[in-house]
Amino acid sequence: MIDLRSDTVTRPTEAMRKAMAEAEVGDDVYGEDPTVNRLEKEAATVFGREAAIFVPTGTMGNQIAIRLHTEHGQEVICESRSHVLDWEMAMMAAFAGCQARTVEGERGILTWEKIRHAIGPKIYYRQPTGLVCLENSHNMAGGTVTPLEVLKEIWRGAKAVGLPVHLDGARVFNAATALNLTVAELTEGFDTVMFCLSKGLGAPVGSMLVGSTKAIERARIFRKALGGGMRQAGVIAAAGLIALKDMTKRLADDHSNARLLAEAVAEQASAEIDLNAVETNIVIFDLRGEADAAAFCAALKRKGVLASAIGPHRVRFVTHYDVSREDCREAAGVVATELGAF
Repeated sequence: MIDLRSDTVTRPTEAMRKAMAEAEVGDDVYGEDPTVNRLEKEAATVFGREAAIFVPTGTMGNQIAIRLHTEHGQEVICESRSHVLDWEMAMMAAFAGCQARTVEGERGILTWEKIRHAIGPKIYYRQPTGLVCLENSHNMAGGTVTPLEVLKEIWRGAKAVGLPVHLDGARVFNAATALNLTVAELTEGFDTVMFCLSKGLGAPVGSMLVGSTKAIERARIFRKALGGGMRQAGVIAAAGLIALKDMTKRLADDHSNARLLAEAVAEQASAEIDLNAVETNIVIFDLRGEADAAAFCAALKRKGVLASAIGPHRVRFVTHYDVSREDCREAAGVVATELGAF
């Protein structure tokens, strides 16, 4: 099977497996796992931050950050298709006691002007805004990337009104690759950043939350409260070190493969796609004429290609290092044939 459902399906490399088998470990709740400690130090360095914490999932990292920056009864401004809103089990409400104030961004990209209008007035009988949360790249907008100049305006505006800003950077290395920037440059003005070691970076499990020393010290409390206190976690942190060191360098290949697939879709009259939105490793398109996305994905599966139906008529492909250029060429041919039949 050529698996284009998600970059979460990537399997650890041989180098990762070897490092995991040989990892030096200790009890991380006691702060005694040397491999975890190295990973946290390296992540902080790469992002130009004071500290970092290793967490099992990106959802946990995001929800810890929301809890860090807010108080119960506040609002979190986020884009209307954001992961923290739709794919994190309402934990913003359940754990942080906050509600989302959603703002629709063009191709998923929020601007300060749109955010500014969503900030709650400072009157005692109206819930106040506690946090701005962005997503870069934006998954459900098709892997779109928020440019640095747009971010700088948001950072300046949020600072002027006293609001913290968190980044759901699950795929921030993809965004940085697309913009030819370092992740430190692209995330400089965020108070905290979460990024995944899995997905495009290929580690089998784990995400990081980076920020100030004070914020990360508090994050350890919330990680434990969520059941994320791990023991000999160096076994998985070892793979994360390789992900951070080596796997960030090859993401442009995934972007090129996504473009190949997107162009194959664009040639078919039965599909509608915005090629300008295909900036990283995600391709999202709509089937015309009310065609059923689940049925289309089932037809692809019968031909050896796995894809995701993310709506009644909407399909998503995600490229990653476990699908080669040749795999994507083959998949593009299958997609063209099946679209022709719809």
